[in-house]
Amino acid sequence: MKNSALIAAAAATTLSGAAQAHFQLLYTPDVVLEKPGDIPLALVFGHPMENTNTMDMGEPEAFFVVFKGEKTDLKGSLETVQWAGATGEPSDAYTASYKVRRNGDYIFALTPAPYMEGAEDIYIQQITKTVLNKGAMPTGWNEPIGLPTEIVPMDKPYQTFVGGTFTGQLLSDGEPAAGVECEIEYINSDVDMAGNAFSKETKGPVPPTAIATITDENGLFTFGIPRPGTWGFACLGAGPDKEYEGKELSQDAVLWIHAAEL
Repeated sequence: MKNSALIAAAAATTLSGAAQAHFQLLYTPDVVLEKPGDIPLALVFGHPMENTNTMDMGEPEAFFVVFKGEKTDLKGSLETVQWAGATGEPSDAYTASYKVRRNGDYIFALTPAPYMEGAEDIYIQQITKTVLNKGAMPTGWNEPIGLPTEIVPMDKPYQTFVGGTFTGQLLSDGEPAAGVECEIEYINSDVDMAGNAFSKETKGPVPPTAIATITDENGLFTFGIPRPGTWGFACLGAGPDKEYEGKELSQDAVLWIHAAEL
């Protein structure tokens, strides 16, 4: 990999934008499985770093999983729930359950309905991926799955470590996307899957502005991981669609990874 792939310094801070970033979650508590079983999934739109309010989600446009190149539609498994943030009223969100049987990598992908952000008078659509593995047998975690825009991990997204780095490659219409700002978030609370809520308590301090980096000429970015937990990356406006219902659309690529102490 070229040295230019490392232009994304750990915890580089953007000079624009507030820390109150919107992030689409596609969350499951365990991303490394040893045995077959049903896994719970939560699809929530909120502010995971600040641990504040959640926002209403519309009906997702698509929700599926890719296993060894085979795509399975999961939209029919979605259940509408009310999900509570640490502040504000509970909002419309979705949960699902999926039975993991075979060894390998499972890439879950969500295309949510565009969300109207009234403060900026634009729509936001965060096309989101998360990856889990069963049986310690990698089978495709670093393969693109044909989304309009997506972050392809260059490191195992379910096996990164505090003090190390994570590198992703941003694609738009299947091609590397250079010069795109990518915001970085951390789920800064406990996630109550049974109660459909984030905990009231926040795990750590919140940066004064959004953590961000810029993709290089090959669409690559690298982030140094400072603490364990679930980290999210959102590359803003990377998708090919720029307008929805006559207004500006920010079609973002989102990827969630899990970091642990080695």
